[in-house]
Amino acid sequence: MDPLMPPPVRRIALDRDPHVAPALPIPDAPAAAEPASASARLRAARAPVGEVRERMMIESVWLAYGENWVVRDVSLPVRQGEVLALIGASGSGKTTLLRSLNRLTEVTAGAARSGRITLDGQEIHDLEVNDLRRRVTMVFQQPNPFPMSIFDNVAYAAVERPGGGRRRRRSPELATAVEDALRRAGLYDEVAGDLDRSALRLSGGQQQRLCIARALAAQPEVLLLDEPCSALDPISTATIEKLIVELRESVAIVIVTHNLQQAFRVADHVAFMHLGELVELGPSEQVFDRPTKSRTRDYVSGAFG
Repeated sequence: MDPLMPPPVRRIALDRDPHVAPALPIPDAPAAAEPASASARLRAARAPVGEVRERMMIESVWLAYGENWVVRDVSLPVRQGEVLALIGASGSGKTTLLRSLNRLTEVTAGAARSGRITLDGQEIHDLEVNDLRRRVTMVFQQPNPFPMSIFDNVAYAAVERPGGGRRRRRSPELATAVEDALRRAGLYDEVAGDLDRSALRLSGGQQQRLCIARALAAQPEVLLLDEPCSALDPISTATIEKLIVELRESVAIVIVTHNLQQAFRVADHVAFMHLGELVELGPSEQVFDRPTKSRTRDYVSGAFG
């Protein structure tokens, strides 16, 4: 129509019913897929684990400091091939339970335990404590590298393991063990040309991965992680989370975290604790999406904690 011409006159007929033109059919379009969250994408990318093997069993465990029972009648398995996340509000007993798995609770005066904790079927109190802590290693909340070189930090654990010898002379075997541990921790490519640098000069995320490498150098069967990313930036956190998922095939992993999104991203099973009690244990998708206990539902929804 000529833009200079006036619009046509539209007349309304009053002596008959109005005519309504039928709507044009709209072809069926495939429903747009809802974009996956970052957590879902990370879980979808997880490589399947060939074999899941029970390494530790916690049976009816009670833990106390003095007269105060902080863990009450907890039973759960720790399996190689899975990541087990312990979640719950502060003071719920998560870290105490974690530290009991390699008897670190015993360094606190007045600590007591009842129930059984076994490693490959053997009660951990029947094991020599240093041997236990080589087999069940821990990485703490704050990175704690030793004031020595990157190489010596990892070599220290490698030579202290059975058959590792007592000297830190840089033999080809020791260099290979250090490189392997650094590679498993995802750190080797960043420090390969400067292994004599002081570990204290690394970034916070690198220091934490160095601590993981040091723990792995002992060739443990179980790796305990006590809020390993709480002091790190998001990029370093993502790197360590990816590492945790990759390591679960070769070592059983138990992680304590207050970050529910992190627990969903890295854990295969989640144990929710409240006031020292194990409230719910199940696959992470079930615990977060379909919790069976009202206290779990309230916690994961943010009603408390």
